[in-house]
Amino acid sequence: MDLSSSLSRRAALYACFGSLTAAYAFAELSRGEPAPHFVARTTDGEKLTNDSLKGKVVLIEFWATWCQYCKKDEPALEALTKEFGKDGLVVLAVDMGEPRRKVKKYLEASPRSCKIVLAEDTTLAAICEARTYPLYILIDRDGNIAGTQHGAAGESALRRLLSKAGLASEEG
Repeated sequence: MDLSSSLSRRAALYACFGSLTAAYAFAELSRGEPAPHFVARTTDGEKLTNDSLKGKVVLIEFWATWCQYCKKDEPALEALTKEFGKDGLVVLAVDMGEPRRKVKKYLEASPRSCKIVLAEDTTLAAICEARTYPLYILIDRDGNIAGTQHGAAGESALRRLLSKAGLASEEG
């Protein structure tokens, strides 16, 4: 079974049970609990799952090209991706509901070094039901929720969030 048919089945299930399931998925999770199982395919074609990212610290950012607050946090995310990439940080930037062509055009003008995922190419969008952007969800090396952050708050807030998964630097 390929990713697109798997996502289509999941989309149908979430259409039927989405509100209850998705609201429960992250609303009821707290720090230390296992992250819900997800599948994501980056715009470069890389397939990512909880299992493939085990042992890494994963920061999931839900964003949109039109979101001024997301744009404001981009330089901080870039710096942190570069600083902590060697320590196992993987940043997944999940664009919420925009056409592939629009996201590609945006990235040509504003390149990002993190892994870009479109909402249509992941189960994360349905599981997390992000309604405001940016929304950050941090998963630790063991696959557990380490923390969340709603809204842009700059580099120092992102550093505090990352420290909950054991990533800290002399600046934080």
